[in-house]
Amino acid sequence: METHGTPLVREVQHFRQPWLWALVLLLAGFSWYVLVAQILMGIRMGNHPAPDVVAVILWLIFGVGLVAFFWWTRLITEVRSDGLYIRFVPFHRKFKRLPYSELARFEACTYRPILEYGGWGIRYGRNGMAYNVSGNRGVQLEFTNGKRLLIGSQQPEVIVRAMEEASGRR
Repeated sequence: METHGTPLVREVQHFRQPWLWALVLLLAGFSWYVLVAQILMGIRMGNHPAPDVVAVILWLIFGVGLVAFFWWTRLITEVRSDGLYIRFVPFHRKFKRLPYSELARFEACTYRPILEYGGWGIRYGRNGMAYNVSGNRGVQLEFTNGKRLLIGSQQPEVIVRAMEEASGRR
């Protein structure tokens, strides 16, 4: 998909919440501990230790894969002259363009991620779909077909102002 022009606004967000990283690193640390203890030191855990191959697989999933996944995942939002572009890496291979002509309205908002959408990520809630990675602020979009999409943002007013400018709406 070809994009038009340089973005007026570009926001890149990552999962950087301390509580999330504490949980991810706790799981990763435990898998590293099991790997080192069982494979390298020959210490078996419990009465029925997992085979070495299982310890290695769990280490790859939790000790390496989970950390890499959360480090690499990001939500990119771009305001361009022909629409709003979003890409939630690694779930979207390309940017998704949301043309201004398909938007009935858009506004900066504060929301409750857990209560309204069940948390962060690509979520579905009673208010429609959401793409969010942190915080409780975003841009609420309402399409001409009545569907709604919330895009989490650390600077929703800046994005809305740029969208108003690009779309000719005030």
